[in-house]
Amino acid sequence: MSLSFFQLFGWAPIVLAVEPRYVEAPADPVLLQTLPIGVPTYRVNAFDQRWTRKLGLGNLGLRAFPFILEKGNHLIKEHTIDLVYFSTTMFAVMPAGRIWRRRFGVPFILDIQDPWLSTYYERKPKGKRPPKYWFAHTLDRILEPWTMRTVSGVTVVSDAYAKILRSRYPWIAEEDWLTLPFGASERDTELAASLPDANQLFQRDDGFVHGVYVGRAGRDMDFALSVLFSALRDGRRNAPELFAKIRLHFIGTDYAPADKARRWVIPIASRIGVEQVVTEEPNRIGYFDGLALLNDADFLLVPGSDDPQYTASKIYPYILARKPLLAVFHEMSSVVSVLRQTRAGEVVTFSEKSDLAAVSAEVGRVWRRLLERIPFPPATDWEAFQPFTAKEMTRKLCTFFDGVMERNRVR
Repeated sequence: MSLSFFQLFGWAPIVLAVEPRYVEAPADPVLLQTLPIGVPTYRVNAFDQRWTRKLGLGNLGLRAFPFILEKGNHLIKEHTIDLVYFSTTMFAVMPAGRIWRRRFGVPFILDIQDPWLSTYYERKPKGKRPPKYWFAHTLDRILEPWTMRTVSGVTVVSDAYAKILRSRYPWIAEEDWLTLPFGASERDTELAASLPDANQLFQRDDGFVHGVYVGRAGRDMDFALSVLFSALRDGRRNAPELFAKIRLHFIGTDYAPADKARRWVIPIASRIGVEQVVTEEPNRIGYFDGLALLNDADFLLVPGSDDPQYTASKIYPYILARKPLLAVFHEMSSVVSVLRQTRAGEVVTFSEKSDLAAVSAEVGRVWRRLLERIPFPPATDWEAFQPFTAKEMTRKLCTFFDGVMERNRVR
């Protein structure tokens, strides 16, 4: 989303990425239509996952690291690179920044979109931790502080991430931090609406009221999902004229490859007794396929994590879909303030001390008001939404780049 605007603000981007065939995620060729012409893009190999998985290694960052490092060495020298910006959740490639800085003197900035070294599962029983958690956590505990020792700047998607990281790395100056969520692309939403047959999940205008969520799920969303399904169960019992026609669809709920993806949503729906009106497709889908599903929905659902640091960058495409929206989030999540500032949807909050039945009752009341008005466009404050657009976010990012460069020259 930023590539189209970098040059407008004085920066000429050069992209270093991994060849798509090594990425275990759905390919989305439509994305190529959104890239500006003329941006140099270099792609590298990675160790083939068909072989590394036999050794228990699937992490793309680890598989691609030596290839990223070698190609980066060449590009920095050939193009006289001024700044390296790591914007990826493949954290294992980020230590290359320290190596390049030591070798070439080039400053680097890390974009922390999700927690790198996370303590979230440290508070959970071992049985609820992800597979290979010990290995991944140990590696993160070594690589994050090693990389942060010489970082030139850090961008984060939420103030909560910044607070934690600043307490860990107090040597990073205050001006070298920037909280910057992902931007929203109106162009992408418009392009998705023009794609034929992108929605293969449900039939529009079939007499049902379709609610859609596109995005990952997990144990940290158990509370929000339980709240939603409890409200649905009670609504079907107490207000069948509104709730009986609801069909809920959860898509792309697991990060694992297709043959290993697990269902997170259906077990909760089954426990509460609404599984007959809930569908879950755990496999990831393409970006534009997801946007098309949002466009076709009668209303949108966004369950949030019980982790107060969690920020859902996907909230912007939900807002741009201009559909009735119901979100259930931790009261400290940045999503709450975004929805309230823009008036783009209804949000019900919870905390660690919240009672599930009480939150569920509130969701039921809000949901009922929403269903009584469907179909309707939300009364979104688009002026309040402007700071969240991709162009404005890129302007802030480039201003930060300028500052980092100036401070590194002084130092």
